[in-house]
Amino acid sequence: MERQFGGERRSFGGERRFGGPRRFSSGPREMHKAVCSECKQECEVPFKPTEGKPVFCLTCFKKKRESEGGSFEHRRAA
Repeated sequence: MERQFGGERRSFGGERRFGGPRRFSSGPREMHKAVCSECKQECEVPFKPTEGKPVFCLTCFKKKRESEGGSFEHRRAA
């Protein structure tokens, strides 16, 4: 069942319908080449790097996360 609320269509069950693309699609992600700020190795990341902001390869990202108080899975379970 769908109803119109403030110009936005919603179906009961929490799903919102907007004109834009879905955030979590099952298709392949566009990867961008970068150089890791920590180990200086070339890597690929799932976002377009912003000049002046650090980028980490998967290995360094995981090490950084663990040193800052645990992994995503650990924080999610808490």
